[in-house]
Amino acid sequence: MKGHNLKLDKEPTVEEIVEAAGDVKKYRQIVFCGYGEPTIRLDAVKAVCGELKKKGANIRLVTNGHGDIINKRPIVKELTGLIDNVSVSLNADKEDLYNRICSPTFGNSAYKAVVNFIKDCVDSGIKTEVTCLDLPGVDLKECAAIARRLGASFRARRYGVTG
Repeated sequence: MKGHNLKLDKEPTVEEIVEAAGDVKKYRQIVFCGYGEPTIRLDAVKAVCGELKKKGANIRLVTNGHGDIINKRPIVKELTGLIDNVSVSLNADKEDLYNRICSPTFGNSAYKAVVNFIKDCVDSGIKTEVTCLDLPGVDLKECAAIARRLGASFRARRYGVTG
């Protein structure tokens, strides 16, 4: 991406991630995001967050909101106390448009799962931000309204070429 090879030879261990973070107090925030969905490795995310929280880290999770589907159970209660903020990519104001834009692996249940994940985060007291891309056909005002109805803040993201 932009001239950087982001491929890893192997998935890092919890210990390697904690060690790489170093002194967490020198960072405003530690962010779990990336080239893929962090909740695919939920156990590792929870373990790393637990260690980094002990050191005083402020932690944010950037997610597509599919964690419940991926892990075949509701996961927000497991994240409560480990993450301070979550940013969820809703990406569209309607389910059919979401399915066209995101082509979710999990089919037509994905959009509802994302909305439920957002609601669960808000209900659990995790500071929650909903984001949407400014793609043709996406009503950003309606996306913002959905976020407000769910109790989350909203941020529009600009679509751009990243590679």
